[in-house]
Amino acid sequence: MQPRPLWWEGARASADPDSALTGDTTADVVIVGGGFTGLWTAYYLLRQDPSLDVLVLEAEHVGFGASGRNGGWVSALWPVGPETIARTHGAEQARAMVRALQDTVVEVGDAARDEGIDCGFAQGGTVVLARSRAQATRAQAEVEAGERWGDGTQWLDAAEARERLAATEVHGGTWNPHCARVHPRRLVDGLAAAVCRRGGRVAERTPVASVAPGTVLTAAGHRVTARHVIRATEAWTARMPGRRRTVAPVYSLMVATEPLSAAQWSDIGLASREVFADHRHVVIYGQRTVDDRIAFGGRGAPYHWGSQIRPAFDEHQRVFADLRATLQQMLPQLEGVTFTHAWGGPLGIARDWHPSVGLDPETRLGWAGGYVGDGVAASNLAGRTLADLVLGRDTALTSLPWVGHRSRAWEPEPLRWLGVNAGLRIAEAADREEARTGRPAVQARLLTALTGH
Repeated sequence: MQPRPLWWEGARASADPDSALTGDTTADVVIVGGGFTGLWTAYYLLRQDPSLDVLVLEAEHVGFGASGRNGGWVSALWPVGPETIARTHGAEQARAMVRALQDTVVEVGDAARDEGIDCGFAQGGTVVLARSRAQATRAQAEVEAGERWGDGTQWLDAAEARERLAATEVHGGTWNPHCARVHPRRLVDGLAAAVCRRGGRVAERTPVASVAPGTVLTAAGHRVTARHVIRATEAWTARMPGRRRTVAPVYSLMVATEPLSAAQWSDIGLASREVFADHRHVVIYGQRTVDDRIAFGGRGAPYHWGSQIRPAFDEHQRVFADLRATLQQMLPQLEGVTFTHAWGGPLGIARDWHPSVGLDPETRLGWAGGYVGDGVAASNLAGRTLADLVLGRDTALTSLPWVGHRSRAWEPEPLRWLGVNAGLRIAEAADREEARTGRPAVQARLLTALTGH
């Protein structure tokens, strides 16, 4: 198997050496991070005000981090439920957040079309199977809860669920229309090209050493002076001075099959290019790719002491084997199919699981992130919001409840290492308990108590 993301096939293998910053410079807005958040922010700033000088700094190449490694779900999913948002901001603000996320799915597709980005955007929705009685109980409760907030989730009986995805042990499932499939690396590369066409600058191979009001210092010692500084570093935020406890970098891993035949797809389903998962506690996710493979991922890799991020952590053979076995158990139609790729990367999790976006009006330092793996759409919403904040516009986006949210810091080590890894193990144990008993897991309550989520 190829030990690199499937999405990178046919893309540039490394950064453009000629784009690297080679001296001091100035800009109206400097953005640290060349993933979706940074590029969407640059794109919407330039679309609203073409006169701006916008500079994006990227340590490797655009899409090197989660933006080029993820499962390609452009979804209205959010790591904290509307009930949680309503407790602090009220029910109407919670509904506004739900609507904004749903609109964002469409916006990503519209922007890709407008800019001629061939990223395979297909809004077939999300099918999440209930593959045990316990999962079915939990799924039906989610449908009932979602009706209050207008999230659009519908219950599928077993036959309806199997019609969308002919998996094993199907007791039912849910379907939500507010999700699309994309090829993430094509989207991020196309977005970077759009930023450059609109007059923005993208400097790859330019790692940043420090961020301060009005100033960014690169690892090479070059200084960028700007009125606004935006941090869009997601999991890599933990590597920045003074930011180690801002987010926990937790790894998510993926595998991909060889392209499947039309006959195989006729047996499997996903005819509308739905993305798919099931209602277990340990997150899994998959999609039918633009070249008719299955790309399939999930959690399970350990959190590493001290919020470390290393290339070696992108691979974990036990998790890769578990993912292949899980997919083959779900879809026995894959018997004899070759798995061609396996890869991974870190995502950022704030202590309260709550993504945030904001701009300090005094220091003019902005930020966005902590998406907990739901960032393909959320980063677009963040980019539009940051553009409005930088331009001083009071809009519906700038009044959303995640704007200005501040999560508390993660615990120091060893508590952080113990807590995060304990949460992963409890989620795995809860799934085993449900498979054995057929009832919602008692251990799931421990997970909620541990995470506060």
